[in-house]
Amino acid sequence: MSSKRDNTDKLDALLASVTEDMLGGDVAEQFQEHGLRVERILLELVRPDPIQPRRVLPERIHHNFHDSRLTPTQALRELVQAAQLAARQRGQPFDGLLDLLPNPDDETDEEQKSKPSPEESLLHDLVNLAITIRDDGQVNPLTVVDVTEGVTRQYRIETGERRYWATWLLRDFIPSYTGDGMIPCIIIPPDLASPFRQAKENTARTGLSAVAMARQAALLLLTVHGYELPGHAVTNDFYRQALELDLRGKSQHTNEILTAMGGISRMHFSRYKALLRLSDEALELADRHNIEEGRLRYVLTIAEEYQSELVRQIIDFNLTMRQVKELCDTETLASDEREVDIEVPIPRSALQIVKASQMGNQLTSGDLVRAAMQQENDVNIARARLLMLQRLLEEAIEQLPSE
Repeated sequence: MSSKRDNTDKLDALLASVTEDMLGGDVAEQFQEHGLRVERILLELVRPDPIQPRRVLPERIHHNFHDSRLTPTQALRELVQAAQLAARQRGQPFDGLLDLLPNPDDETDEEQKSKPSPEESLLHDLVNLAITIRDDGQVNPLTVVDVTEGVTRQYRIETGERRYWATWLLRDFIPSYTGDGMIPCIIIPPDLASPFRQAKENTARTGLSAVAMARQAALLLLTVHGYELPGHAVTNDFYRQALELDLRGKSQHTNEILTAMGGISRMHFSRYKALLRLSDEALELADRHNIEEGRLRYVLTIAEEYQSELVRQIIDFNLTMRQVKELCDTETLASDEREVDIEVPIPRSALQIVKASQMGNQLTSGDLVRAAMQQENDVNIARARLLMLQRLLEEAIEQLPSE
C-alpha cells in the first residue's frame, strides 16, 4: 500500500496537470482568463450549497445540517443509522459500511432480494465513491465559490457535493484512511459563481429526480428575474416563487435556461416547474423515491391533501403512468361529487356502497378481493381502489353528526 506522502505527491501532480478535458471547455477558458486556481482545501472549510436542487442527503437531515444542528459527521451517522434500520426491516442487515460492497461469495439470488430503500441506495453509492477516491485519488476536483468573510475562510460547493460527502465518509467511517483531510477544489471568485454552471453539472451527471429538476427550473428562473439567492436552507415555498414567473418574461435567456436543463423543450420545462404545486410531503416522497414527471403530472390534478397518499401508492405498488391517470380521473370525479350541494340527489354509486354495507354479514373480504380483481384485472389497481374506498369510508364516518 502506498504511503500517505506518496498519495499526496500523486494528488499534487494531478492538480498540476488539470486539463480542459477534465474541467470542460467553459471552465477551462475561465480558468485561464480569470486566473482561477486549484487548491487542496481543508475539508472543514468547505460547505455544500444549501439551495442546491439535488438533495444528496434526505430532506430532514439536509435541513438539520444546514441549520447547524448537525455536523457533517453527525449527518452521515444519521444516514447510516437510517440505512441500517431499513436494511434490518428487509432482512438484510449490515454492520460495517464495507459490507455494502459487492460480495463475490454471496450466492443469494438477486431476484430474491427486496428492493433497497433510498437511504440504502444512497449510502451504497457514497461508499463506492469513497472507495474509488481512496484507491484512485480525487480525479475530478470540486468547484467551490470563495465566500470568505473577514479572516474566516469559507467555500461553498457549486459542483461536486457527492464527492464532498464521500470524502467525509472515507475520513470518519471507513477504516484505514490515510489522507490529510484536504480536498482538491477549483476556486471560483464570488462574482463568477453561476447557477447555470451548477445546472449543467447536475444534468450532465447522474440524472436529477423530477422534483430536483423542478427546483433547478425554479432557481434558473429566479436568477434571470433578479431574485437574490439565499445562503441558507430554504423551504419549498422559496422555489414556488417561480410558479409566478415564466420564460416569456425573459425570452433572451430562454435558450440558455433550456440548455442548462439538459436541452429540454419549453413544454417539458413547464411540466417540471408545475411539480412545485405538489404538497410538501408529496414533493419529499417523490424526490426521495425518484418518481418521474410523467406519473407525477396526474397527481397535480387531485386535491393537495390526497397527493402524498397517492404518491405512496405509486411507490408501494409501482403504478404505471396509465394506472396513475386512471386513479386520478376517478379521484377527481369523486372530489367533484363531494363538492356538490346537499340538495342535489345522492349519487347512485354512493347508494350502492351503503346498500352493500347492509349485507356485511353476507360478504367476506375475499368477496371484495375477487370483485376488485374481476373489475380491474390488475392487482396494483385493485389494491389502490380498495385503499381509496377505505379512505372514503373513514372520511364519511368523521362527517357523521354527533349523537
